[in-house]
Amino acid sequence: MPSTDPLRAILAQCRTIAVVGLSPKPHRDSYRVALYLQQQGYRIVPVNPVAAREGEQILGEPCYASLSDAAQALAAQQLRIDMVDVFRNSADVPPIAQEAIAIGAQCLWLQRGICHEEAATHARAAGLQVVQDRCTLVEHQRLHATGQL
Repeated sequence: MPSTDPLRAILAQCRTIAVVGLSPKPHRDSYRVALYLQQQGYRIVPVNPVAAREGEQILGEPCYASLSDAAQALAAQQLRIDMVDVFRNSADVPPIAQEAIAIGAQCLWLQRGICHEEAATHARAAGLQVVQDRCTLVEHQRLHATGQL
């Protein structure tokens, strides 16, 4: 019987993930989560304005200052961002949600402890799937352990 878990569909379909707030520091949650997802075969697109300004790469991928910059660079390769995975404060979510809508992402995923109902409602109204206060690593491991991924 197929899974009815909506997170399974998101994690199965969204293979290119822009990680907003991805830190270059290996001890940070954003780095550990993105590394795990990369090891599971997802394409990680780092979005970190400070690292981008310094020309850094994170997890071997070029870093971008904004979602728009990342989407433009991927479009030149005939690729697109499927999911926007957010590691920022809840107050920072509205402009990120706006950019996720503008670039045509399928999903806006807010990590543990991050919620913003107004931005989520706006993103849903624009056709995005929205996940709040959940960790992509934890959910992937849960679904994988139960044979759903």
